[in-house]
Amino acid sequence: MNVRDLLVLMLLTYASQAMAWPDRPVRWVLGFAPGGAPDSVARIVTPQLTAQLGQSVVLDNRPGANGILAADIVAKASPDGYTLLITSAAFAINPSVARKLPFDPIKSFEPVTNICSSEAFLLVVGLSTPATSVQELLQMAKRPGAKLAYGSSGVGNATHLAAELFGVRAGIPVTHIPYKGGGPMAVAVMSGEVQFAFTNPGTIIGQVRAGRVRAIAYNAPQRSPLFPNVPTMIESGITGMELDSGWYGVFAPAKTPAAIVNRMHNEIRNALKAPAVRESLASISMEPAGTTPAEFKAFVERSIKRYAELVKLAGIRPE
Repeated sequence: MNVRDLLVLMLLTYASQAMAWPDRPVRWVLGFAPGGAPDSVARIVTPQLTAQLGQSVVLDNRPGANGILAADIVAKASPDGYTLLITSAAFAINPSVARKLPFDPIKSFEPVTNICSSEAFLLVVGLSTPATSVQELLQMAKRPGAKLAYGSSGVGNATHLAAELFGVRAGIPVTHIPYKGGGPMAVAVMSGEVQFAFTNPGTIIGQVRAGRVRAIAYNAPQRSPLFPNVPTMIESGITGMELDSGWYGVFAPAKTPAAIVNRMHNEIRNALKAPAVRESLASISMEPAGTTPAEFKAFVERSIKRYAELVKLAGIRPE
């Protein structure tokens, strides 16, 4: 077989794989509990994908270890396009906060696309916490015998990183209480189990508007259009806290055929053009992305390096 014939054969194989997939339901494994931002993003996008593909895209929540358990399931899954990972920026933070991962974050996966990202976090407190501003929260933390605890979506999650960075920048001691996702974390803040948390605006917007929690700061350079009355961290007297609240992307197991990876990327990109999807993402403070697999791979590699620097700055030790 000459080179020309080989190329034709490869192109025909590529096309047949893309056309044949999927012929049964596709499972998206998510490493966080229902109610958090990753879960919300998945539940916005998967119905549109189901309609486009003609096969169900089923969400499988497998919370635990900041998404590591779910990622390990996908890393060990058959590379046939029927088991994919949807995860958050925690994927890029875990290499710096976990002593040992059961997979290689680069070699064990084929990046598919970055679905969306969010600009920044809201700093929220429960109603049992009397602070109505960052400065009042700091005054609480500096009282003799004060024990200020915060909740996160898991060890090494971006919510964990933001809160530890806050403690460093503000010069206050804080105690970390990890949960298995943004939903359980929000419940902990509302119940007074923890005094504060940094959370994606979309995770907590309903509770803030219903008056169940109090938003006291936003860690972006400008105020959020969803919360125009909430001051930024800079306005509140704390600098060096500009930290995006992460991204939400899809990965396939390593060696998944490029035809399938590219097909899923194209389907997600098309789903993100649907007005209903865009409106729903905007309502939880998410900006659609839809980057190519190559762009997403480069982005993930940069993110791993960037978060490693922030983890070191925040003083988070591997566990």
